[in-house]
Amino acid sequence: MSWSAKQYSTFEDERTRPVRDLLSAVPAREANRVADLGCGPGNSTEVLSARFPGAAVVGLDSSVDMIEAARSRLPQFKFVQGAIETWAPVERFDVILSNAALQWVPDHATLFPRLTDKLASGGSLAIQMPDNLDEPAHRLMREIAADGPWRDKLASAAQTRTTLESVNWYYQLLQSCSSRVDVWRTTYYHALAGGADAVVEWFKGSGLRPFLAPLDTAQQATFLGRYRAAIAEAYPALSDGTVLLPFPRLFMIATR
Repeated sequence: MSWSAKQYSTFEDERTRPVRDLLSAVPAREANRVADLGCGPGNSTEVLSARFPGAAVVGLDSSVDMIEAARSRLPQFKFVQGAIETWAPVERFDVILSNAALQWVPDHATLFPRLTDKLASGGSLAIQMPDNLDEPAHRLMREIAADGPWRDKLASAAQTRTTLESVNWYYQLLQSCSSRVDVWRTTYYHALAGGADAVVEWFKGSGLRPFLAPLDTAQQATFLGRYRAAIAEAYPALSDGTVLLPFPRLFMIATR
């Protein structure tokens, strides 16, 4: 289930806006060392470095394609290929950012306290995760996966992404290992020119990946055809052909 930096970056402006909003809420302080976990092609790292100029920056991602894109974009910073769940740096960080990545990592009950333990005193863990599994775009993926010749191949596709806990659950978890916790949820309405096709292209760079990866080329085309038709019905285009894609996101900042 490989990531494509080019596909993910198709909607870079829309995908980057939440990380700007997240980092603007991180308590102001001087930062000597910052990390971007799940850095992707470097768009979030770029915002992180601008928010904390002068800090040593490291980016981590499991995808070779994403790391290569990030290194090309920001050659002055260190980018490492690796898994977030096994990330174990010796040094402590003033800011640890994870933008739209931890929804792919299991066992938040263990992971989140472990990440806060990597913070320096007064440092902040800043997290943004899509909270949209109940939205039509994701519900339709699951329904089409369960109703077709690919049913057996896609039996576990929906479990690839971690189901988020409640806001109360995350608040209490982070409160147990932090001095201050800020949690909020925002629904963005991304204006996508191109109607249903644009919505499909958006999710081909993220949520559709585990549903498409097990299929051959012909099955992918059939799956996407059915998905596009269902998306066109669920997200009617405006008079100019634009679709407003509702996209709920969960934000949290834990300061040690």
